[in-house]
Amino acid sequence: MVRWSSVAAALVMVALVITTFGVAAAHFLMLLPETTEPTAADFFVEEGGSKTFWLIWGHPYEHVLFDCPAPERVWMVDPEGAVEELTATPTTVEGVQAWQVSYTFMKAGDYILCVELKAEEHEVWDYVKTIVHCGGEIWEGWNQNVGQKAEIMPYVRPYGIEEGFVFSGKALYNGEPLVGADVEVEMYHPKDVAEAVVSEAEARFQPNPSCMYTRVVTTDSDGEFSFTLDEPGIWYIAAYGPEEEGMEVRGVLQVAVGEAFPAPAAAAIPTELEKKVTSLESRVSGLEGALKAASPTLVYAAIVLSVIAIILSVVALALRRK
Repeated sequence: MVRWSSVAAALVMVALVITTFGVAAAHFLMLLPETTEPTAADFFVEEGGSKTFWLIWGHPYEHVLFDCPAPERVWMVDPEGAVEELTATPTTVEGVQAWQVSYTFMKAGDYILCVELKAEEHEVWDYVKTIVHCGGEIWEGWNQNVGQKAEIMPYVRPYGIEEGFVFSGKALYNGEPLVGADVEVEMYHPKDVAEAVVSEAEARFQPNPSCMYTRVVTTDSDGEFSFTLDEPGIWYIAAYGPEEEGMEVRGVLQVAVGEAFPAPAAAAIPTELEKKVTSLESRVSGLEGALKAASPTLVYAAIVLSVIAIILSVVALALRRK
């Protein structure tokens, strides 16, 4: 006989698992400068220089990649607001379907690479943008409104910033403030880093490690928000608008954060091995002083024995570390 209470409980558990997976598996379109180990420096280019960007779909924090749907539109906005349509061509990154676009930056200032993508399987309609700075001290164009249906307007110049900066901006939908909207913030990890970071999160933040993958803030009555980008790397900031055609419309801004500059001076802390060697050297000096009055043969013998003792201590310490 079927116990319907047990069936109902099982269905609830399944629903919870599905919901949890949905939260943990936040998908983002990543615009990476032809590398899966990008740094903030990769978003700078000299006048006349070219860059190729990969369009990759997946989970930035966990570095889990999936086949990327074909973008609906890709375009570049130059520092003066001129728009150039770009053609994305298929490519493969780490064994999954991706896309790529190339562009030559001919004048100084800030360029905005924009992408519209519909991921119907995941019920997400994304409008993504990232800023590339060209040339020297002409910091113009980074805060342009590029006319995306859902768009994040940065209040902080999204380059030349370092870990610990507070980022603030305004979320728009059809040009109007997105009020009380969820804003997801997630950091990208290269493949060789992601596994260790995720393992640590799963060990420390049960039963919900995904809260560390995707952080959430909410826009105020003017559509504004702020968040501290506390680590160097590539960050994704996504503001959720209403549903259209059965998909959630998101405005996503990709922000490249550099390491602390200038780098803090690290105090020279002696290692355990260095401490041992220093201690033994001091003992050798003491023995030399005590044996000065003795015969030369005894002095040399004592020094040799001390050197052997130092070598044996170093070897023993090294073997213990292994």
